[in-house]
Amino acid sequence: MTEQQEQKWISAAQKGDQDAFEALVRLYEKRVFALTSRMCRNSEDAAEAAQEAFLAAWQGLPFFRGDASFSTWLYRLASNACVDLLRREGRHQAAAGPSLDDEELNLDVPDQAPGPHEAAERRELKEQIEAGLQALSPDHRQVLVLRELHQLSYDEIAETLDLDLGTVKSRINRGRKQLRNFLLQNGNFSPLSSSKETGREG
Repeated sequence: MTEQQEQKWISAAQKGDQDAFEALVRLYEKRVFALTSRMCRNSEDAAEAAQEAFLAAWQGLPFFRGDASFSTWLYRLASNACVDLLRREGRHQAAAGPSLDDEELNLDVPDQAPGPHEAAERRELKEQIEAGLQALSPDHRQVLVLRELHQLSYDEIAETLDLDLGTVKSRINRGRKQLRNFLLQNGNFSPLSSSKETGREG
């Protein structure tokens, strides 16, 4: 699928072409659901948030001016739908205090042919990371999912969520601190000063 084809679908969908919009949904539904699955507590909520995001996209397409890419705009709608759902149902927890720590968490566990014992440990770690993400407030979970799991830069997150860059950095720092504390309390994470990475910001 070329960028030119995507633009044709967008232009047609803006004029009310439902087939063109369905093509955009098929193009992005897996990525949107991957995002909402990380932010919501269960698959039903994730599916509901994804559906709300695409509904908002359909309703908002006539006003989409292309200042940001369509994917960035759709990510924003999906993220906001998740936050709205979590807040509406009152299932988020209060955020912890601020932190200036900017240590990388390396949430993507490598897949280099592990042995059975190592594979089990990695599965356990991934499960603990998922549980830790669910323990965060929606705002902090939102930025961490986009940064660590979808590999967006700070600037891209700021654009996606329509936030100041400083707010993005602050939320990521606080979210990392909370998640790291969660993993430490569950005995599945050891803070290593050598694990800090450079050059990934922005």
